[in-house]
Amino acid sequence: MNTLQAIVLAIIEGITEFLPVSSTGHMIIASSFFGIAHDDFTKLFTIVIQLGAILSVVVLYFKRFFQTLDFYFKLLVAFIPAVVLGLLLSDFIDGLLENPVTVAVSLLIGGLILLKVDEWFNNPNTAETSQEITYLQALKIGLFQCIAMIPGVSRSGASIVGGMSQKLSRTTAAEFSFFLAVPTMLGATVKKCYDYYKDGFELSHDQVNLLIIGNVVAFIVALLAIKTFIGFLTKNGFKVFGYYRIIAGIILLLIHFFIHPLTII
Repeated sequence: MNTLQAIVLAIIEGITEFLPVSSTGHMIIASSFFGIAHDDFTKLFTIVIQLGAILSVVVLYFKRFFQTLDFYFKLLVAFIPAVVLGLLLSDFIDGLLENPVTVAVSLLIGGLILLKVDEWFNNPNTAETSQEITYLQALKIGLFQCIAMIPGVSRSGASIVGGMSQKLSRTTAAEFSFFLAVPTMLGATVKKCYDYYKDGFELSHDQVNLLIIGNVVAFIVALLAIKTFIGFLTKNGFKVFGYYRIIAGIILLLIHFFIHPLTII
């Protein structure tokens, strides 16, 4: 991976992390086109720079993020399902990360679901703010988030839909999804770094610099993306993202099967 590739991947991460389009899926696609998706450092990079994007949440929602212990316990309850399934299915998930077809199919199915989400969950009547979410609602949102372990599903999309299924408004569900991303991606980063070193790899000076650049770029881009997304989602709902996912999934499948196989070897 060179510096330009790192910057491109970080920009993609910053834009897509909080959109229901799957940041991991888009980075898998981009790194496949670059021909670096098979590299162990690339797999580490695509996980670690998500932390940079997620930290933008702490900056933008500083006053609301640092509140009561009760709110943190709710985040913990929502986070636990990802910890359990992440540890149990680690090898299976890594295998899925190496398959662009999985990403394409997930984009298609997720797109079809997003076309109907606003019709399915159009009567929010609980929790006007993320602090008012109950423990049971938090747990159910955390279970929805686990679906995003399949590349292409979208962590933010799954958890937002999970929140809306609990009769939260789009805005409240999105904000809780953002807050939940902080412990989720911090845990994923620590786990991925541990596995990287456990497998005998060490980071070179250049690789450390690439991680720093990636996190900084993802952080800056995400700062701009969050506010734009919240405003757009509140006014327009999910259909645009659904159509985008369907088109992207179809294009990816056409490229893979009829133009150039995107298998990662």
